[in-house]
Amino acid sequence: MDVLIALPLLVKAALMGIVEGLTEFLPVSSTGHLILVGHLLGFVDERAKVFEIAIQSGAMLAVLWYFRARVTSVLKGLGRSDFAGQSSRQFILHVALAFMPAAVLGLAFGSAIKRSLFAPVPVALAFIVGGLVILWVERRQASQVAVGQGGPRVLSMDAMDWRDAIKLGFAQAFALIPGTSRSGATIIGGMLFGLSRQAATEFSFFLAMPTLMAAGAYDLWKARALLSLADLPLFAVGLGFSFLSALACVHWLIRFVASHTFTVFAWYRIGFGGLVLATAWSGLIGWTL
Repeated sequence: MDVLIALPLLVKAALMGIVEGLTEFLPVSSTGHLILVGHLLGFVDERAKVFEIAIQSGAMLAVLWYFRARVTSVLKGLGRSDFAGQSSRQFILHVALAFMPAAVLGLAFGSAIKRSLFAPVPVALAFIVGGLVILWVERRQASQVAVGQGGPRVLSMDAMDWRDAIKLGFAQAFALIPGTSRSGATIIGGMLFGLSRQAATEFSFFLAMPTLMAAGAYDLWKARALLSLADLPLFAVGLGFSFLSALACVHWLIRFVASHTFTVFAWYRIGFGGLVLATAWSGLIGWTL
Protein backbone atom coordinates (compact mmCIF):
# COMPACT_ATOMS: atom_id res chain seq x y z
CA MET A 1 0.00 0.00 0.00
CA ASP A 2 2.78 2.46 0.99
CA VAL A 3 4.68 1.58 -2.19
CA LEU A 4 1.69 2.53 -4.33
CA ILE A 5 1.16 5.80 -2.47
CA ALA A 6 4.83 6.70 -3.01
CA LEU A 7 4.63 6.40 -6.82
CA PRO A 8 5.35 9.60 -8.81
CA LEU A 9 2.21 11.59 -9.61
CA LEU A 10 2.51 11.14 -13.37
CA VAL A 11 2.78 7.36 -12.93
CA LYS A 12 -0.41 7.48 -10.89
CA ALA A 13 -2.03 9.52 -13.68
CA ALA A 14 -1.00 6.90 -16.25
CA LEU A 15 -2.35 4.03 -14.12
CA MET A 16 -5.63 5.85 -13.55
CA GLY A 17 -5.90 6.55 -17.29
CA ILE A 18 -5.39 2.88 -18.15
CA VAL A 19 -8.01 1.82 -15.58
CA GLU A 20 -10.49 4.37 -16.94
CA GLY A 21 -10.00 3.31 -20.56
CA LEU A 22 -10.23 -0.41 -19.86
CA THR A 23 -13.35 -0.16 -17.68
CA GLU A 24 -15.42 2.68 -19.18
CA PHE A 25 -17.21 0.54 -21.76
CA LEU A 26 -17.24 -2.77 -19.93
CA PRO A 27 -20.16 -3.47 -17.55
CA VAL A 28 -17.87 -3.24 -14.51
CA SER A 29 -17.98 0.51 -13.60
CA SER A 30 -15.07 2.77 -14.45
CA THR A 31 -15.99 5.22 -11.67
CA GLY A 32 -16.00 2.41 -9.12
CA HIS A 33 -12.60 1.17 -10.24
CA LEU A 34 -11.16 4.71 -10.22
CA ILE A 35 -12.40 5.27 -6.67
CA LEU A 36 -10.82 2.02 -5.50
CA VAL A 37 -7.53 2.51 -7.38
CA GLY A 38 -7.40 6.15 -6.27
CA HIS A 39 -7.60 5.03 -2.63
CA LEU A 40 -4.85 2.47 -3.15
CA LEU A 41 -2.64 5.14 -4.76
CA GLY A 42 -3.43 7.77 -2.14
CA PHE A 43 -4.86 9.98 -4.89
CA VAL A 44 -8.09 11.09 -3.22
CA ASP A 45 -8.08 14.88 -2.81
CA GLU A 46 -10.47 17.28 -4.56
CA ARG A 47 -8.16 17.61 -7.55
CA ALA A 48 -8.13 13.83 -7.91
CA LYS A 49 -11.93 13.74 -8.05
CA VAL A 50 -11.90 16.26 -10.90
CA PHE A 51 -9.15 14.26 -12.62
CA GLU A 52 -11.24 11.07 -12.45
CA ILE A 53 -14.10 12.77 -14.29
CA ALA A 54 -11.91 14.66 -16.77
CA ILE A 55 -10.02 11.61 -18.06
CA GLN A 56 -13.33 10.08 -19.13
CA SER A 57 -13.01 12.47 -22.09
CA GLY A 58 -10.10 10.34 -23.29
CA ALA A 59 -12.40 7.33 -23.47
CA MET A 60 -15.02 9.43 -25.26
CA LEU A 61 -12.46 10.50 -27.87
CA ALA A 62 -11.55 6.84 -28.40
CA VAL A 63 -15.17 6.05 -29.28
CA LEU A 64 -15.32 9.09 -31.54
CA TRP A 65 -12.21 7.88 -33.36
CA TYR A 66 -13.31 4.25 -33.59
CA PHE A 67 -16.73 5.15 -35.02
CA ARG A 68 -15.49 8.16 -37.00
CA ALA A 69 -16.97 6.86 -40.25
CA ARG A 70 -20.46 6.53 -38.70
CA VAL A 71 -20.18 9.91 -36.96
CA THR A 72 -19.07 11.60 -40.19
CA SER A 73 -21.93 9.97 -42.09
CA VAL A 74 -24.48 11.15 -39.51
CA LEU A 75 -23.16 14.72 -39.55
CA LYS A 76 -23.15 14.85 -43.36
CA GLY A 77 -26.70 13.55 -43.45
CA LEU A 78 -28.17 16.20 -41.14
CA GLY A 79 -28.66 18.72 -43.93
CA ARG A 80 -30.12 16.27 -46.46
CA SER A 81 -33.81 15.78 -47.18
CA ASP A 82 -33.68 12.16 -48.32
CA PHE A 83 -33.87 8.95 -46.27
CA ALA A 84 -30.22 9.28 -45.17
CA GLY A 85 -30.96 12.73 -43.77
CA GLN A 86 -34.03 11.51 -41.95
CA SER A 87 -32.07 8.59 -40.51
CA SER A 88 -29.28 10.91 -39.31
CA ARG A 89 -31.70 13.30 -37.59
CA GLN A 90 -33.52 10.40 -35.97
CA PHE A 91 -30.25 8.99 -34.64
CA ILE A 92 -29.24 12.37 -33.15
CA LEU A 93 -32.69 12.69 -31.58
CA HIS A 94 -32.40 9.25 -29.98
CA VAL A 95 -28.99 10.05 -28.49
CA ALA A 96 -30.29 13.40 -27.19
CA LEU A 97 -33.37 11.81 -25.62
CA ALA A 98 -31.29 9.09 -23.98
CA PHE A 99 -28.84 11.69 -22.63
CA MET A 100 -31.45 13.83 -20.86
CA PRO A 101 -32.46 11.66 -17.83
CA ALA A 102 -28.89 11.27 -16.54
CA ALA A 103 -28.16 14.96 -17.21
CA VAL A 104 -31.21 16.19 -15.28
CA LEU A 105 -30.86 13.73 -12.40
CA GLY A 106 -27.11 14.31 -12.25
CA LEU A 107 -27.58 18.06 -11.85
CA ALA A 108 -30.23 17.51 -9.19
CA PHE A 109 -28.58 14.80 -7.11
CA GLY A 110 -24.94 14.56 -8.26
CA SER A 111 -23.42 16.47 -5.33
CA ALA A 112 -25.37 14.49 -2.73
CA ILE A 113 -24.38 11.20 -4.37
CA LYS A 114 -20.70 12.17 -4.39
CA ARG A 115 -20.80 13.09 -0.71
CA SER A 116 -22.49 9.87 0.35
CA LEU A 117 -21.51 7.10 -2.07
CA PHE A 118 -18.08 7.90 -3.54
CA ALA A 119 -16.26 5.53 -1.17
CA PRO A 120 -14.92 1.97 -1.52
CA VAL A 121 -17.50 0.09 0.56
CA PRO A 122 -20.61 1.54 -1.19
CA VAL A 123 -18.86 0.91 -4.51
CA ALA A 124 -18.17 -2.71 -3.56
CA LEU A 125 -21.82 -3.23 -2.62
CA ALA A 126 -22.90 -1.74 -5.97
CA PHE A 127 -20.45 -4.09 -7.73
CA ILE A 128 -22.12 -7.11 -6.15
CA VAL A 129 -25.70 -5.94 -6.74
CA GLY A 130 -24.87 -5.09 -10.37
CA GLY A 131 -23.30 -8.49 -10.88
CA LEU A 132 -26.41 -10.23 -9.58
CA VAL A 133 -28.59 -8.13 -11.91
CA ILE A 134 -26.47 -9.10 -14.91
CA LEU A 135 -26.74 -12.79 -14.01
CA TRP A 136 -30.53 -12.47 -13.67
CA VAL A 137 -30.93 -10.68 -17.03
CA GLU A 138 -28.68 -13.12 -18.88
CA ARG A 139 -30.50 -16.15 -17.44
CA ARG A 140 -33.87 -14.55 -18.13
CA GLN A 141 -32.96 -14.00 -21.78
CA ALA A 142 -31.59 -17.55 -22.12
CA SER A 143 -34.78 -18.98 -20.61
CA GLN A 144 -36.97 -17.00 -22.99
CA VAL A 145 -35.05 -18.30 -25.99
CA ALA A 146 -35.16 -21.86 -24.61
CA VAL A 147 -38.96 -21.87 -24.32
CA GLY A 148 -39.37 -20.37 -27.79
CA GLN A 149 -40.47 -16.87 -26.76
CA GLY A 150 -38.28 -15.40 -29.48
CA GLY A 151 -35.18 -13.29 -29.60
CA PRO A 152 -34.69 -9.54 -29.21
CA ARG A 153 -37.24 -7.13 -30.66
CA VAL A 154 -34.61 -4.58 -31.81
CA LEU A 155 -31.62 -6.03 -33.65
CA SER A 156 -29.79 -2.80 -34.58
CA MET A 157 -29.54 0.83 -33.43
CA ASP A 158 -31.36 1.98 -36.57
CA ALA A 159 -34.41 -0.10 -35.59
CA MET A 160 -34.85 1.76 -32.28
CA ASP A 161 -37.66 4.26 -31.76
CA TRP A 162 -37.87 7.27 -29.45
CA ARG A 163 -39.44 5.20 -26.67
CA ASP A 164 -36.46 2.84 -26.67
CA ALA A 165 -34.11 5.83 -26.42
CA ILE A 166 -35.91 7.27 -23.39
CA LYS A 167 -35.94 3.89 -21.64
CA LEU A 168 -32.20 3.53 -22.21
CA GLY A 169 -31.71 7.04 -20.86
CA PHE A 170 -33.37 6.15 -17.58
CA ALA A 171 -31.38 2.93 -17.44
CA GLN A 172 -28.16 4.91 -17.84
CA ALA A 173 -29.23 7.22 -14.99
CA PHE A 174 -28.75 4.34 -12.53
CA ALA A 175 -25.03 4.74 -13.18
CA LEU A 176 -25.08 7.94 -11.11
CA ILE A 177 -24.59 5.46 -8.27
CA PRO A 178 -20.83 4.73 -8.34
CA GLY A 179 -20.05 1.08 -8.93
CA THR A 180 -23.15 0.55 -11.08
CA SER A 181 -21.49 1.07 -14.50
CA ARG A 182 -22.80 3.49 -17.10
CA SER A 183 -22.27 1.10 -19.98
CA GLY A 184 -23.53 -1.84 -17.94
CA ALA A 185 -26.74 -0.06 -16.95
CA THR A 186 -27.36 0.97 -20.56
CA ILE A 187 -26.59 -2.43 -22.09
CA ILE A 188 -28.41 -4.56 -19.52
CA GLY A 189 -31.33 -2.13 -19.49
CA GLY A 190 -31.45 -2.32 -23.28
CA MET A 191 -31.55 -6.11 -23.17
CA LEU A 192 -34.45 -5.94 -20.68
CA PHE A 193 -36.30 -3.58 -23.02
CA GLY A 194 -35.93 -5.87 -26.03
CA LEU A 195 -32.68 -4.73 -27.69
CA SER A 196 -30.12 -7.26 -28.85
CA ARG A 197 -26.86 -7.34 -26.94
CA GLN A 198 -25.04 -5.90 -29.97
CA ALA A 199 -27.52 -3.04 -30.51
CA ALA A 200 -27.51 -2.07 -26.83
CA THR A 201 -23.71 -2.19 -26.68
CA GLU A 202 -23.20 -0.04 -29.78
CA PHE A 203 -25.78 2.51 -28.64
CA SER A 204 -24.04 2.74 -25.26
CA PHE A 205 -20.86 3.78 -27.11
CA PHE A 206 -22.59 6.65 -28.87
CA LEU A 207 -24.48 7.68 -25.74
CA ALA A 208 -21.11 7.91 -23.97
CA MET A 209 -20.06 10.83 -26.18
CA PRO A 210 -22.42 13.55 -24.84
CA THR A 211 -22.56 11.98 -21.38
CA LEU A 212 -18.81 11.89 -20.76
CA MET A 213 -18.18 15.21 -22.49
CA ALA A 214 -20.86 16.99 -20.44
CA ALA A 215 -19.75 15.42 -17.16
CA GLY A 216 -16.11 16.31 -17.79
CA ALA A 217 -16.82 19.90 -18.84
CA TYR A 218 -19.20 20.48 -15.92
CA ASP A 219 -16.78 19.18 -13.29
CA LEU A 220 -13.83 21.08 -14.76
CA TRP A 221 -15.86 24.29 -14.71
CA LYS A 222 -16.98 23.79 -11.11
CA ALA A 223 -13.44 23.02 -9.95
CA ARG A 224 -11.64 25.62 -12.06
CA ALA A 225 -10.36 27.41 -8.95
CA LEU A 226 -8.55 24.25 -7.81
CA LEU A 227 -6.61 23.81 -11.05
CA SER A 228 -3.65 25.56 -12.61
CA LEU A 229 -1.36 25.24 -15.62
CA ALA A 230 0.91 23.07 -13.46
CA ASP A 231 -1.81 20.38 -13.58
CA LEU A 232 -1.71 20.20 -17.39
CA PRO A 233 0.88 17.36 -17.62
CA LEU A 234 -1.12 15.32 -15.09
CA PHE A 235 -4.34 15.63 -17.07
CA ALA A 236 -2.58 15.14 -20.42
CA VAL A 237 -1.02 11.84 -19.28
CA GLY A 238 -4.33 10.61 -17.87
CA LEU A 239 -6.24 11.54 -21.03
CA GLY A 240 -3.63 9.99 -23.30
CA PHE A 241 -3.55 6.63 -21.52
CA SER A 242 -7.34 6.66 -21.20
CA PHE A 243 -7.68 7.18 -24.97
CA LEU A 244 -5.29 4.38 -25.91
CA SER A 245 -6.63 1.79 -23.49
CA ALA A 246 -10.26 2.65 -24.31
CA LEU A 247 -9.56 2.30 -28.04
CA ALA A 248 -8.19 -1.20 -27.49
CA CYS A 249 -11.13 -2.09 -25.25
CA VAL A 250 -13.80 -0.92 -27.72
CA HIS A 251 -12.11 -2.85 -30.53
CA TRP A 252 -12.17 -6.01 -28.38
CA LEU A 253 -15.66 -5.57 -26.94
CA ILE A 254 -17.36 -5.19 -30.34
CA ARG A 255 -16.08 -8.65 -31.23
CA PHE A 256 -16.73 -10.15 -27.82
CA VAL A 257 -20.47 -9.36 -27.69
CA ALA A 258 -21.02 -11.02 -31.06
CA SER A 259 -20.62 -14.45 -29.50
CA HIS A 260 -20.49 -14.12 -25.69
CA THR A 261 -22.76 -13.18 -22.81
CA PHE A 262 -21.83 -10.78 -20.00
CA THR A 263 -21.85 -13.51 -17.36
CA VAL A 264 -18.06 -13.38 -16.93
CA PHE A 265 -18.31 -9.68 -16.02
CA ALA A 266 -21.06 -10.46 -13.51
CA TRP A 267 -18.87 -12.95 -11.67
CA TYR A 268 -15.94 -10.53 -11.82
CA ARG A 269 -18.07 -7.82 -10.22
CA ILE A 270 -19.28 -10.15 -7.47
CA GLY A 271 -15.78 -11.49 -6.76
CA PHE A 272 -14.09 -8.10 -6.81
CA GLY A 273 -16.80 -6.50 -4.68
CA GLY A 274 -16.57 -9.35 -2.20
CA LEU A 275 -12.79 -8.96 -2.03
CA VAL A 276 -13.07 -5.25 -1.22
CA LEU A 277 -15.64 -5.94 1.51
CA ALA A 278 -13.48 -8.74 2.95
CA THR A 279 -10.35 -6.56 3.10
CA ALA A 280 -12.35 -3.71 4.61
CA TRP A 281 -13.88 -5.96 7.27
CA SER A 282 -10.56 -7.62 8.13
CA GLY A 283 -8.63 -4.34 8.18
CA LEU A 284 -6.13 -5.70 5.66
CA ILE A 285 -6.59 -2.54 3.58
CA GLY A 286 -7.59 0.72 5.26
CA TRP A 287 -10.41 1.64 2.90
CA THR A 288 -12.16 4.90 3.67
CA LEU A 289 -15.75 3.94 4.50
